[in-house]
Amino acid sequence: MALDWFQNRRIFDALDGLRDGLSHFSGPSRAAVIFAVLPEDPLRIFDPQNLLHGHELKFKELYLDSDAWRRLPAGFDQMPLAGQTYPVKNLDLAGLISFGGRSPAVFYQMWFTEHHLDMCAIGPTERWLEHAAWRLSTDLRPENFYYTGISGYFLREYAAHAVRDHIVDQLNILLGWDTQLRVYPVLDAILGISKTREEGAWPRGQIVFVEPLAIERLAFIARFPKLERPSLQNFKHVRKTLLAVEGSPRKLVSDGISIFGIAAGPLPQCRITAEYRGGHGFLRFGGEPVCSFIDGNFRSTTYKANLVHLEEMLLESPLEPDDGNRLYKIAANIVHHAQEQKFGCTLVLDLNPAPVEISGQDLEAPLDLRQESLLDLTRSLARMDGALQIGADLRLHRFACLLDGRALTEENRARGARYNSALRFSAEHPRLMVVVVSADHPVSLICEGVELNAQCEWKPVSGCGLELPPLADWVARGLAV
Repeated sequence: MALDWFQNRRIFDALDGLRDGLSHFSGPSRAAVIFAVLPEDPLRIFDPQNLLHGHELKFKELYLDSDAWRRLPAGFDQMPLAGQTYPVKNLDLAGLISFGGRSPAVFYQMWFTEHHLDMCAIGPTERWLEHAAWRLSTDLRPENFYYTGISGYFLREYAAHAVRDHIVDQLNILLGWDTQLRVYPVLDAILGISKTREEGAWPRGQIVFVEPLAIERLAFIARFPKLERPSLQNFKHVRKTLLAVEGSPRKLVSDGISIFGIAAGPLPQCRITAEYRGGHGFLRFGGEPVCSFIDGNFRSTTYKANLVHLEEMLLESPLEPDDGNRLYKIAANIVHHAQEQKFGCTLVLDLNPAPVEISGQDLEAPLDLRQESLLDLTRSLARMDGALQIGADLRLHRFACLLDGRALTEENRARGARYNSALRFSAEHPRLMVVVVSADHPVSLICEGVELNAQCEWKPVSGCGLELPPLADWVARGLAV
């Protein structure tokens, strides 16, 4: 019984560290694991925050109605006890990222977390789950009876390692194991430069990191002598040199050790790119996004508003599907412009046959936002204090609108006047949606006094009284509801 408690504690610590680390990387995240320690054991599940609810039928099909998951790959019995986990087929469940593996210490395990809609890429998160599987296999080895709990701490701080592991995997696919580009120093330099201001300004521009052998094939505009190349570890020097490519298609080129010069034109497929955009930036491999970075840390977010709830609401509204889609694109265009330019604004999407009267700046004739020039003007008007009123006819009817209404218990003083005014106003006008863009907060979609896309802060899970039920019991309970 004591051994079972220690085993369960190790599983809890790994999952709790994973969940906490992913929450810092991608926003509030849940995690779960399905596992069987010994070949004869039944599958058990640890899902303390109901991440896997809704997938009971799929698990019944995969794990209860079939024994295929118990079949071992060829050569598995020859694996060393301390070896890597042997990966198993990804389940590819909707809304989830998963990774599974086998090892002599843990016969089967499958880890899960949420697939957030605003992620640059899922690769780093998959590597995070892979490391959780390896950690659990290491912790449950027979000789590790004296458990230190260190796996949870490793998994909390794994962001940079997950990004590195993903990039190394991509490098190995393209170049094999014989690569001279050292990823850890590159990642350290990218973050160090991102925090270095020049005359008070955050960095802008791109640095491209390529294999040393590929540098000679680049079209350089200017090259630096060998003894005068800025060292990548001299963040201040590199930050100053970055001014030469700011606001242009030019790029600084590095071999991971120093800056070789300034190039333009085609780039090799195998490259790491740091794209600095002022307060934040993006990391790419082969031109494809890997993650973003801000405040000296890597993040998974694209820094673009997640407007999927707005799109769904407009598709379900009385508007014709084409009009609903056009209205969504107009709203998304204005919202993304406000985010890129880092200013707050409010959009009132009024679906009434005749737009409601709002105190604001009237127009002699509404502006048809299907015209690019008028949409561009509206993006500028969004900078003014007050809200834009956009009707179901795809026209701007008023700007600089003042939203008011009676006080609500749902108000949040931490969010400011723009947000709370939108709550009050929407509560009294049911046939409209209010989109609030804050410079320092995710975009909010408000309807009838309720924020529809509010993030749920998951409560911490206690390690006391751990429940790791058999998967069969968990599935039966879920299907009975």
